Amino acid sequence: MADYDVAVVGGGSAGLSAAIAAYDAGATRVLVLERDVRLGGILNQCIHNGFGLHRFGEELTGPEYAARYERALGERPIDVMTQTTVLRVVPGQGIVAVSPEHGVFRICCKAVVLAMGCRERPRGALDIPGTRPAGVFTAGTAQHLVNVEGVLPGREVVILGSGDIGLIMARRLTLEGAHVRCVAELMPYSGGLKRNIVQCLDDFGIPLLLSHTVVGVEGQGRVSAITLAKVDDRLRPIPGTEERIPCDTLLLSVGLLPENELSREAGVRINPATRGAYVDDSLMTSVPGVFACGNVLHVHDLVDFVSEEAAHAGECAARYAMGDGSTDTGVAVTVVAGDGVRYTVPSSLHPRTMPEAVTLRFRVTGVREHCRLSAYLGNERVSTRRRDIVVPGEMQELKVRAEQLASAGGDEPLTVVVEGA
Repeated sequence: MADYDVAVVGGGSAGLSAAIAAYDAGATRVLVLERDVRLGGILNQCIHNGFGLHRFGEELTGPEYAARYERALGERPIDVMTQTTVLRVVPGQGIVAVSPEHGVFRICCKAVVLAMGCRERPRGALDIPGTRPAGVFTAGTAQHLVNVEGVLPGREVVILGSGDIGLIMARRLTLEGAHVRCVAELMPYSGGLKRNIVQCLDDFGIPLLLSHTVVGVEGQGRVSAITLAKVDDRLRPIPGTEERIPCDTLLLSVGLLPENELSREAGVRINPATRGAYVDDSLMTSVPGVFACGNVLHVHDLVDFVSEEAAHAGECAARYAMGDGSTDTGVAVTVVAGDGVRYTVPSSLHPRTMPEAVTLRFRVTGVREHCRLSAYLGNERVSTRRRDIVVPGEMQELKVRAEQLASAGGDEPLTVVVEGA
């Protein structure tokens, strides 16, 4: 196989954006590896609109958004291999992959961008008691069945988890003639965007039951009913609150997990809070020459932000591959999640070589109203913004400028907090 400057693992929104940015930044030999038969990733089954408002200034469906990037990719001499599964990333050497056309083969490259996306958490990870009948699906599987295969998975539906895919599928199934009995959420707040709660549940009269979970599944051969129960402040079911709900389908929208098996095998250090890699301001992982972006790094709300982040990763990977990056990055400032913050990306900054401004992305630990998002270097507040409300289901952003960190000595972290306004 040919040698490449940058190889991108994954052909979804992150991979396409990273590959285009890498080529535009000077990496003339760029390769995209995708295990599916076509590019676009999960966007191909997301036929609802709402994509592209930040990136393109207009509202697009998922396939339309993916098509924009596929066209841009086709306008550049970027190589693409579909139906190709990456088996191993070998730091400093390249990639081992397999495909029907080439069998097992090795690709030599100077830099790798990891853009494998994420997967849904299945029933097996939830310990839901009861029988094991047909009719239990993840929300993404149901979305593929309805939007790609043209198959309605059920008629009487209960959805566990209020992640965005579950909310969107509540609306989609209703439009296709199914009856969505309710959406149950373990936490006292929704895990999805506010706009999806309004447009997908409120507009269709679908109840959202907060602080509820499924404690039983019934059925021989096919789901016949589930049992819901309220949970206490320690998320334990409260005896006596059980409610049996007849249904033939249970959808699970209970979280997404970054696909980081390749990353771990390559020796990449993983952040337990995000289950993605620790990265610096260039989105390079703990392994030199290996970069990560998109949902494999941390789960995003909006594909627009995935593309933006991936473009930065692709550009930095190109600079690394072409030898344009400085080897003397100077002092590294560690970014720490402080009060009210669950994690931050990136997790370290190099004031000497970082861009003029870096966007810190993070999630909060709980609902807060009339607050400030702030970043402190020692006792000095170097960045802040007011928010009327913040919730764990929506990613937050805070910009930090290199000049604000110029005095950093490396011994003081940059701490991101949620504080009173």
